[in-house]
Amino acid sequence: VQLQACGGGLVQAGGSLTLSCAASGARFGRNAMGWFRHSPGREREFVAAASWSGSNIKYADSVKGRFTISRDNAVNTLYLQMNSLKPEDTAIYYCAAAVDVVVYTSPVQYDYWGQGTLVTVSS
Repeated sequence: VQLQACGGGLVQAGGSLTLSCAASGARFGRNAMGWFRHSPGREREFVAAASWSGSNIKYADSVKGRFTISRDNAVNTLYLQMNSLKPEDTAIYYCAAAVDVVVYTSPVQYDYWGQGTLVTVSS
């Protein structure tokens, strides 16, 4: 089971990026999937998560209204559209697959993790 995240890069404040996370090696059935981020000096932080159908979505308050999570189950891919980026969004972003269908916000409820993709937002 592998999760491959990509799409990170350097962007100016106010700009946009779209992250993708492709799952391979196994089907995730109807498990929820999410995005987390980690920056120096801070613990891994929940960003967003979505149920299999997309009907149940959660966002961290810090990204609500700016980020949009979505998934294409036909190709086992999770997305994170990030708009109005701020310097404080700078972090390594990780995608993860949850242990079941519930949309969790705690990283301990996620079994599989991608390798991370770096997002740097300059001021």
